[in-house]
Amino acid sequence: MNALFARHALLPEGWRGDVLVEWDARGALTRVQPQAKAPIGVPRADYVVPGMVNLHSHAFQRALGGLTEKAGDGPDSFWTWRDLMYRFAAHITPEQVEAIAAQLFSECLRHGYTSLCEFHYIQRDPQGALYARPAEMAERVAAAGQGTGIGLTLLPVLYSYSGFGEQALKLEQARFRTDAETVLRIVEALAPLRSGQLEVGAAPHSLRAAGIDQVRELAAALPAGRPLHIHIAEQQGEVRQSLDFSGRRPVEYLLENVGVDARWCLVHATHLNDEEVRGMAASSAVAGLCPTTEANLGDGVFPLGDYLAAGGRWGIGSDSHVSQSPVEELRWLEYGQRLVHQRRNVAATPARRDVALNLWQDALAGGAQAAGRPVGLLAAGRRADLLVLDSAHPNLEGALESDVMGRLVFCGNDNLVRDVLAGGRWVVQGGRHMAQDTIARRYRQAINQLREVRA
Repeated sequence: MNALFARHALLPEGWRGDVLVEWDARGALTRVQPQAKAPIGVPRADYVVPGMVNLHSHAFQRALGGLTEKAGDGPDSFWTWRDLMYRFAAHITPEQVEAIAAQLFSECLRHGYTSLCEFHYIQRDPQGALYARPAEMAERVAAAGQGTGIGLTLLPVLYSYSGFGEQALKLEQARFRTDAETVLRIVEALAPLRSGQLEVGAAPHSLRAAGIDQVRELAAALPAGRPLHIHIAEQQGEVRQSLDFSGRRPVEYLLENVGVDARWCLVHATHLNDEEVRGMAASSAVAGLCPTTEANLGDGVFPLGDYLAAGGRWGIGSDSHVSQSPVEELRWLEYGQRLVHQRRNVAATPARRDVALNLWQDALAGGAQAAGRPVGLLAAGRRADLLVLDSAHPNLEGALESDVMGRLVFCGNDNLVRDVLAGGRWVVQGGRHMAQDTIARRYRQAINQLREVRA
């Protein structure tokens, strides 16, 4: 029997005791029963929580970790960081993409992400031609997902221009070039891979890289219910460029010209005015927040308090993967708000006072919506994705149920995730991924092959 008995489990209604969790061979939860009797022979755990959703990833950028932290001759920003990213993207092979993605996914799983949305924009070979199989690169990411066990939402990217006003792509962007027709071909090619563990949507890269007519075309042609993600309003420079081009700020322009709804994830959306905050919240789209990357790039701080007051939905992603920990993303999110507003416990309301619990549950809900997959809750019919916390760790010593999430999110830097079930498979046990050594060896080979790019 595929089952686990939890002394304490975080269910949709909150913490419950003596919970029997069962799942089927397809990786779906079939029974989540509180106040149950522990069956003989069923493994037991003290604290169980739903696995987190990572709603924004560029897997190949894991290879850049720590390599962009040397100052240039002038002020450094997102735009100077992008130069090194382009150099990696110019050289990377399908085999290297798979190896790097597998390393990333195994790390994400070990830290508590059980699902990930891959915003995938390297579609062409180094000469700028499509591969014989148009979805070659995306298929490599899918293979890494299958091999590691993480649930995936693949998002082939629409990337046609280098700036607002349909400016021609630069040479270093040639591997990213697609139009709506090409993206839809890739989506169709990936269709046989769709399963309980893999969904396929699409992503206009940004309003800089996709014209508004292209965005409408892609959104209209993508099969109903599939997720759509877009980078937007990440930097002040982007906002100025949008105003110069259209007279509208990026989120304002998108909301006015595209039918943004619940299948959309607006990634970053860092720089919003009050009207955009209200409009974005009213659209039912998800704000895709990536605090460690946004901090690393000096992007700015999302207006979380105003957005929550407007009823906005949100989730977290690791984006450029300077961190692979959902705990760090959530901690940065709340701490950034505290620094801006000079007060504590920003993600609390009179009715919901547990900040860590609010952060975890809201990120789960927004992440599940952005992923377009039945994840984010321990409930029958959802994917069997859960984390067993290390109850032997000192940070959980003597913890009451009401203490657990606060200790997980805000106490120390040790990883409290001991075991991970993803899609009904135990992929992490005792803090180690099932294929950790093999994955690490292949990753080291890929990095050594790319070493000349670091110069």
